[in-house]
Amino acid sequence: MIVIENLSKHFGGFCAVNSTSLRVRKGSITGLIGPNGAGKSTLFNVIAGRMPPTSGRVLMNGEDITGLSPHELFHKGMLRTFQIAHEFGSMTVRENLMMVPSGQSGEGICNTWFRRKAIAAEEKTMSKKADEVLEFLTISHLADQKASQISGGQKKLLELGRTMMVDAKIVFLDEVGAGVNRTLLNTIGDAIVRLNRERGYTFCVIEHDMDFIGRLCDPVIVMAEGAVLAEGPAGHIMENEAVIEAYLGRGLKNKDKAHA
Repeated sequence: MIVIENLSKHFGGFCAVNSTSLRVRKGSITGLIGPNGAGKSTLFNVIAGRMPPTSGRVLMNGEDITGLSPHELFHKGMLRTFQIAHEFGSMTVRENLMMVPSGQSGEGICNTWFRRKAIAAEEKTMSKKADEVLEFLTISHLADQKASQISGGQKKLLELGRTMMVDAKIVFLDEVGAGVNRTLLNTIGDAIVRLNRERGYTFCVIEHDMDFIGRLCDPVIVMAEGAVLAEGPAGHIMENEAVIEAYLGRGLKNKDKAHA
C-alpha cells in the first residue's frame, strides 16, 4: 500500500532520514522500531504530509503522494496519531468523535439558518456512529465525559476511534503505548487487531514496547541513524545481533554475554 523510495529529510546539516526505502504491505500491521533519534517520527511526519522531504518520494497504492498536505491525505484514507494525544479538551468524548468527518452541513453558516432539520438529522446519525465506535473500543462509559478528564491511555483509544469515524485505509500510530498502563495497552492492541482483521485496516506502528510489537506486528522494520537496518518477523528481529547493538546498546549486549 505504501512504498517509500530513497526518502531523505535534512534539517540544515543534520540528516534525520537518510535515503530510506521501505514498503508497508496492504492489510499488514507493520512495526517500526529503533532507538531514540533513529528518524522514525520524522519519517512518519514526511509520509503524512506534515513536512516535505528533502529528496525521494512516497507512493500510496501506486499514486505519488509526495508533499501532499495532511488534509489531502485524510481524504485518501491516510491518518496518523501522535505520541501526545491531540483532543478537544472542552468537548465530550462523543463530541470529539463527531467532529472528525469533514463536509458536515453544520459547518456552513447559512445552513445553520435554513437547514436546521438536515443538520439535526446528520448529527443524530453521527452521534449513533460515535456510540458504535465507543462500544467497539469498550469505552462507552466515557461518552459524556470531557476529553480533558480522561486518562492518557483512554485518549489514545479516542485517537484510534477518530480513525474509525472516517473508515481509514491506513493508520500511522506513533508510540501508541507511551504512558499507557498495561491493561489499557492490551485493550488498544485488541482494538488494532480487530480493526485489521475485521475491517481491513492497514497499520504502521512506532512503539518501544517490544512485547506489544511482538504480539501485533509482522513484519518489523528497524531504523537506526535515519536508515533501515533490518526487516523481518519480530522473533528474528529480536535475535538480530546488529539490532541488539543498535537498539539496546553495545554495553547491554556485552553485559548479557558476560552473564551467559
